[in-house]
Amino acid sequence: MVKIKPFRAVRPKPGFAKRVASRPYDVLSSREAKAESAGNPESFLHITKSEIDLPDNIDIHSKQVYDKAKENLEAFLKKGILYSDDMACYYIYQLVMAGQGIAGDGWNQTGLVCVSSLDDYESGIIKKHELTRPDKELDRINHIKTTGAQTGNVFLTYQTDETLHKSIEDWKSSHHPEYDFIAEDGVQHIVWVINDDVTNDRITKLFADRISSTYIADGHHRAASAAKVRTALKDKNPEQADYFLTTLFPSDQLHILDYNRVVKDLNGLTEEELLKRLEKDFLVGKTEKAFSPKHLHEFGMYLNGSWYELIAKEGSYREDPIGLLDVTILQENVLDRILSIQDPRTDSRIDFVGGIRGLEELEKRVDHGEWKLAFSLHPVSIQQLFDIADSGQVMPPKSTWFEPKLRDGLFTHLIY
Repeated sequence: MVKIKPFRAVRPKPGFAKRVASRPYDVLSSREAKAESAGNPESFLHITKSEIDLPDNIDIHSKQVYDKAKENLEAFLKKGILYSDDMACYYIYQLVMAGQGIAGDGWNQTGLVCVSSLDDYESGIIKKHELTRPDKELDRINHIKTTGAQTGNVFLTYQTDETLHKSIEDWKSSHHPEYDFIAEDGVQHIVWVINDDVTNDRITKLFADRISSTYIADGHHRAASAAKVRTALKDKNPEQADYFLTTLFPSDQLHILDYNRVVKDLNGLTEEELLKRLEKDFLVGKTEKAFSPKHLHEFGMYLNGSWYELIAKEGSYREDPIGLLDVTILQENVLDRILSIQDPRTDSRIDFVGGIRGLEELEKRVDHGEWKLAFSLHPVSIQQLFDIADSGQVMPPKSTWFEPKLRDGLFTHLIY
């Protein structure tokens, strides 16, 4: 059964919480992080994207960048921006996303911040649904080893359990939150500290008794990196390295957005040749406006200022759980077969764009000339994620995009 435990989080003093909390390091480029943190010396991006404090031409994977992250973390602690709780606690983290067009009037989800067992990760109790990219793993491995801290929160989910839900809601209703602020993107972040050993012991036992598995929703690279750091530190054997920073959400509170693709070139084809090749497996039609798929097996394609609707023909894809995924259909029938992108985890000719950025972001990237074409997809469902993870299979990389995102900086787990 699932093994979690409370921990002594390094976190901002309440007066600094809003200024410290930053968007996750892996959804921002260095340029975007530098712009977002401008004028805010307390932004956690100075720790997670520390290249923003170094010359623009710095190699973002150089030792200098990781050393700067460590220096900045130590400075935040010395200045009293961050501090460590006196006792091990669980933390309740509620996110409220209103007026963003995600689910009618918005979205509201509440999770439990804790540390989860890396033994569970290695044994498969914590289930995965994606492979990871070696370069992205190495980046976080070096960051964790240099700073001695897990700064990236892994987003886990589990099958909804009403008893657990009631325990968390009871604490929320009877205690004042420690943090309550609205970030620049309009998402409200509310945090309660469970600083009662009896309550914490009860929650630990409830997870152990009632939850058989958790699933990585977002953060495969952060989890894999934490596991590899533990292996690298085996001789030193710091006890805290046996666990990694996570937030657990019940499945009925999650919402998955589309995860779209942009491609560098047409693999030597003309536009006419590409469209002709697509007609083998798809019904292809030009549309008057940006196309966001409303049903499975529909795709949008943006090429040279025009949008196209692609509908997969029956018999053009496999009928197994992986083969039915739209990300698989696109990968096998277009990216691999036509554009020769066999491994999207390592091929520099492809990039991934979260649905929260909208179709305008796809148009912008293509129109600016760095990318040649873009594809919009229908979102994966949470049940598809569970089914595939339970079967031990993996989705193509970057298949799911969850919103709202957890903010970096509200919780850090020190491993030494």
